[in-house]
Amino acid sequence: MKLYQARLITPFAVLGIVTDEAQLAELDFLPSGTDALAPQTPLAREVCRQLEAYLADPRFHFDLPLQACGTPYQQKVWRALLNIPAGQCATYGALARRLGSAPRAIGQACGANPIPLIIPCHRVLGRQGIGGFMNHGDGRPLQIKRWLLEHEHVECRPAG
Repeated sequence: MKLYQARLITPFAVLGIVTDEAQLAELDFLPSGTDALAPQTPLAREVCRQLEAYLADPRFHFDLPLQACGTPYQQKVWRALLNIPAGQCATYGALARRLGSAPRAIGQACGANPIPLIIPCHRVLGRQGIGGFMNHGDGRPLQIKRWLLEHEHVECRPAG
């Protein structure tokens, strides 16, 4: 069982927060009904504060130290995701062209993102629709993605 430093109840899931000494390492979407856990560290408290600020204002800009472990390619994609502002989106294809890659590889890197929402992979859409989320093409992950996009007032018809 994963050791969480906090579990925050939100309208779309319970967020499991994993930190190391000084950085946010993971953010998991746990099932609704999972018990809350008060922040166990000062950093977990700050993560919860910023997540609550985002829930109150979808334009809130996160300012957290991140430790997203992944391959150099995944890191490159995740850095690009951090440049997509709230209320906007990109397509897998547009990101692929910008990064000299392929749309499927972008999707795989998005699916491997250990800190979704903070690293906003939910803002990446398919050319013809919403695309996937958390390595799923349907079900609860897409319900979460739709909630996040609606919260941020993102139109699901990106150009490019």
